Amino acid sequence: MYKNKFITSIITYVLLILLSCKDTKNTNPTQNTKKQNQITCTNKACQGTYQGKEFINGDDIAHQFSNQMSAAVGDQLKALYASGDYSKVDFSKIEMSTKGMGSGDVVYTLTIPFITVTEPCEAYTAFDHVGGWNHAPALSQRKTQLTNVLMPNQQLDISDLKTTQEGLQEYWIQWQHKVVQAACE
Repeated sequence: MYKNKFITSIITYVLLILLSCKDTKNTNPTQNTKKQNQITCTNKACQGTYQGKEFINGDDIAHQFSNQMSAAVGDQLKALYASGDYSKVDFSKIEMSTKGMGSGDVVYTLTIPFITVTEPCEAYTAFDHVGGWNHAPALSQRKTQLTNVLMPNQQLDISDLKTTQEGLQEYWIQWQHKVVQAACE
């Protein structure tokens, strides 16, 4: 009799634990925000949207979307170059918006358009950025960091400062990738 009560108590206890456990698959905010980052690239542009928290545990999560977009643009420029569709970013037509900034949640939308060039050595196949929320980007430091990726006698092509109404500031940077475009040296 005590054995049956003991087994019943154990089963009840295990069921209570199982029923009270939360599904932890989606509680990692960084993992969730990565699912919300949608970047699509064509031969005309890369565009995408980040929707989620601005900061998580002190990390500037929303601004990291600029890193993801830079990587996608660089990959697309390399793919276009490999297919003979020589291109570079059209800085004058970059579109940025950061709705909700300062509220804790933000919708950061970016469009990075391309223009086609005729010669392979007029194209760019590497892309990066430097920026931040409500503070001047550290452009001098980024230029110094990128000096080792340049071919001899090459300079970075840097956009004018792009800003959103909510205070995101970015410089976008492109150059010839020294391995992909080694023939242009």
